[in-house]
Amino acid sequence: MFDLPALSRRRFLGATGAIGLTGVFGAGTTGTALAADGNSVVPINWPNLGSYSGADAAGTRVTAILAGSARYLIGPWYAAHYTHYLPDGYIDLKGTDERAVRLPAMAAVAATTALVTDTYDPRTLSAANATIRTHNLIRTLAARHRANNTNPANRWGGGWQTALWAYYTALAGWLFWDRLDATTRDHLVAMLVWEADRLTTGDSVHLIGTSGDQLYMTRRDGTVVTPGDSKAEEDNWSAAALSLAVSMMPGHPNTARWTRRNIELLLAAAARPADLTSSASINGIRLSSWLRGTNIADDGTLQNHARLHPLYMVAFDQSLYQGFVFGLADRAAPRAALHNINRTYAALVDLPFPLPGGGTSPIYRVNSAEIHYPEGNDWGTHFPFYFGNFDLLVSLTGQDRGICPSAAEWERLHNDAQLSLMSRFTDGRTYGADGENTYYGREHRIGAMAGQTYLTLFLARNSTGNRLRFTNGGGY
Repeated sequence: MFDLPALSRRRFLGATGAIGLTGVFGAGTTGTALAADGNSVVPINWPNLGSYSGADAAGTRVTAILAGSARYLIGPWYAAHYTHYLPDGYIDLKGTDERAVRLPAMAAVAATTALVTDTYDPRTLSAANATIRTHNLIRTLAARHRANNTNPANRWGGGWQTALWAYYTALAGWLFWDRLDATTRDHLVAMLVWEADRLTTGDSVHLIGTSGDQLYMTRRDGTVVTPGDSKAEEDNWSAAALSLAVSMMPGHPNTARWTRRNIELLLAAAARPADLTSSASINGIRLSSWLRGTNIADDGTLQNHARLHPLYMVAFDQSLYQGFVFGLADRAAPRAALHNINRTYAALVDLPFPLPGGGTSPIYRVNSAEIHYPEGNDWGTHFPFYFGNFDLLVSLTGQDRGICPSAAEWERLHNDAQLSLMSRFTDGRTYGADGENTYYGREHRIGAMAGQTYLTLFLARNSTGNRLRFTNGGGY
């Protein structure tokens, strides 16, 4: 079992737990007033949300995964990548691409979650120093967004994936709100508003943002627009940025537009052929009249990288995270976040697929943490937490009804396998050989998932009752 020291843990610290940092972050904090500033944000009311012991079985596993991952990312990984400040007082991100922006943003999500929930493991680096490093990541990422930076050589934003990067950065900032200086707060708001507005100002509601990216792999008439490439993941990560903007800034003038667009993207992400003729209305949107295409099959599977791809089926975790995002604002998430999740999960557990040596098996191998990839996996060989993370989210949101074994049983198998991977190392990392997971942000992905899943657990099992709520209110 992965080693986690005894911690006085699993309670939200909020303002009373903030480490005093006055004077530490002086460099790089000057700037002009922004149209949207930090005063637009409603901070998380931590005392109102109660506490969570983390002592249940699933909580113990996820706590260990989060603590190890955050310790590695803000400790050895940060130290190896960020060695000096630039003349403007910010750290050198060494670029503006996915490696340079998404990876530290995911690391910040893991670190902030661990620090504010008192699950941080200080064996490698003290909590005070981890706080300083985490603040450096957040303030630098926000300052380098194009909403705050006029230098085209070192700014990011406006790309096909940047709404997700902004989501990670802003989420980390919201969690750390009481520890941030005013300029960083202003930068975070400007960044998130810019990306959220981009997603609501496209030429057509059936495109993503001003770039005109398609919402669907297959059009209503059966035309395949992007063969072997479902748009489900892009739709739901774009929705994530909108959900966070709505939750952080409920009084912003654009909140109504962001709210509607969030629901549209969630429904498009999980749209299947049967929805095109469905009379159902979800959050005020009639499926048959609004949808213009599909991203998953009627059986709940989907294609990505030109294959039936289980890793992209569990990428609907991003839709389910909306439960905790709205929950942190003490609000119910839209029912659209749950659309067709039960069907996709049933496809993982129950649908039989041919095995190479004969016979059949579901994607989830019976009584095993092993995953069957019916058409292969081009990302590597070891992904237990990708599935354990999704299992837990499905269990907490009740999307495994009628499915056997239950999601809770699969969570145990998959997350025990994740902890076995982590037990091979002393610094909290998960992966060894490159072939285990070929994504260059593999450790960061673990950390971001662990942080968000832990927050979902907290909202579902905290001392004040279940705050993980969904509503099908029309015109949400």
